[in-house]
Amino acid sequence: MMRVTWLGMLTVTTAVTVACAGTGAPGTGNGSGGPTTVPLSGPPTTTGPRAGAASVPSDRRVGAVFLGGTAIHTCTGAVLASASGDLVLTAAHCLLDGVETTFVPGFGAGAGDGWHVDTVYLDPRWITGQDPQADYAIVRVSGDSGRSVQSAAGGGLDLGSAPAAGTAVTVTGYPTGEGGTALGCRGITGWSPQGYPSVACEGLTDGFSGAPWVSGSTVTGLVGGLDGGGCDDDVSYSPRFDGQIAGVLARAEAGGPGDAAPAAFASDC
Repeated sequence: MMRVTWLGMLTVTTAVTVACAGTGAPGTGNGSGGPTTVPLSGPPTTTGPRAGAASVPSDRRVGAVFLGGTAIHTCTGAVLASASGDLVLTAAHCLLDGVETTFVPGFGAGAGDGWHVDTVYLDPRWITGQDPQADYAIVRVSGDSGRSVQSAAGGGLDLGSAPAAGTAVTVTGYPTGEGGTALGCRGITGWSPQGYPSVACEGLTDGFSGAPWVSGSTVTGLVGGLDGGGCDDDVSYSPRFDGQIAGVLARAEAGGPGDAAPAAFASDC
């Protein structure tokens, strides 16, 4: 199952070959010390029964991601708490070099105008080899309203570390399409044999790439990572949030130069 569907949706001047992308779910605050890696003990497992996605009220901190100036949203993103108020988290595989990208917080709930992605910050592992454990991006956005995206969303999510197995998280995202409302699922996290956080939630389909895994006001994962977030609709994965993503956040908050996203993404799905 593809979590993101590019071909046929975008008209761009450069060749785009994106085969497929993933699904996922949320986590714990980092304070000033930043995230830390969660050690694995024993064989990783997915814990608990599978939950199902259902329509939920829009969370203004979570929104839809649009590429190429089209009316079709293909990914999900989340507003991060930051001093500047202009940072958004999504999956790295949702971004393509040279393609206009827009984020609309609280999409489907009268959120209004979109915020344009101006600068992209990526883990070096994604830039050099599209390492699935680095499948996250923090972007700086700007709008025409004169206020920050964090102000428009009524706040942002704190960045936390990867959830321990057995943690309850809520995943909210937007299925690919034109219009529509948010779907959400509350599930229990586990760990895949490959070392990726996992959550058993049915119905997280195309468009959920980048959807945050949230506990309280903290995001500890997103739909992405292994196979772009998962090849099936019933189990989703996340890259492991640790000190590496804390470093990307620090760079974004400092406001330095950004990175060029790869021109294409492919998974094994």
